[in-house]
Amino acid sequence: MALPVLRAPKIDPLAEDVISINAPLVAQWLIRFLQDECIRRRGVKRAVLGLSGGVDSAVVAYLCAKAFGPENVFAFRMPYKISSQDSLDHAQLVIDDLGINCRTIEITPMVDGYILTHEEDITPSRLGNVCARCRMITIFDQSAKVGGLPIGTGNKSERLFGYYTWHADDSPPINPIGDLFKTQVWELARALGVPNEIVDKPASADLVKGQTDESDFGITYAKADRLLHYMTMGYSRDKLVEMGFPSADVDLVKKRVAGTHWKRRLPTVAMLSSTAIGEYYLRPVDF
Repeated sequence: MALPVLRAPKIDPLAEDVISINAPLVAQWLIRFLQDECIRRRGVKRAVLGLSGGVDSAVVAYLCAKAFGPENVFAFRMPYKISSQDSLDHAQLVIDDLGINCRTIEITPMVDGYILTHEEDITPSRLGNVCARCRMITIFDQSAKVGGLPIGTGNKSERLFGYYTWHADDSPPINPIGDLFKTQVWELARALGVPNEIVDKPASADLVKGQTDESDFGITYAKADRLLHYMTMGYSRDKLVEMGFPSADVDLVKKRVAGTHWKRRLPTVAMLSSTAIGEYYLRPVDF
């Protein structure tokens, strides 16, 4: 007797309940996570973050204000000369609402000190990387100044797509939203009371006027996040298509994830001994 062929269930690729979260519960858990990782484990009671005016950093600011108290949160606006005024204004909405510490540090002299002297024909992509690394230099130095810990603001969608600067955006040792897809971050933002001006605007790296994340991707976060959800659970390309996802969307997302795998790993060290730091599978302890 032939065994029945198991087929993947048909789904609505845009069904909201697929990755919807209990946002108030997630918020409580992430607040406890920050308190445990920073205060209990590391003995650090202050948080330092870059505040871009976007939803990701806004959500992290709200979580930190609840976890550490607003007086112990230090937010930094770090505009470059082509940054939009809206970004600064939206960051100010968060600062005013939470009552956290804030300082604006213009990174234009840092960036242009390199670009105007050596690389005047720099591409927008390279410029974005330079800006991101200058911002992270600032965040880590200010953390040392105030005795705080840098807190990351990158979401799961960006991390899987490799849509960030290696050893810049991903450098902070603690990231409360790194396992939340972008659409889940938006859910969490609404539950935390992040201003609508921030939640409702299109996500953008703010490097070129009119540029958005989704225009760079070629797919919306709503479509990509649901695909990423099933892809990270182990569903194959053929199964995803069988379930109802357009083959072009599946191929686009898989290509982006596969092409940026290296960015989600620490530097690969050439092993010459059985005590290679972080490399040898029988030695989990770092000396």
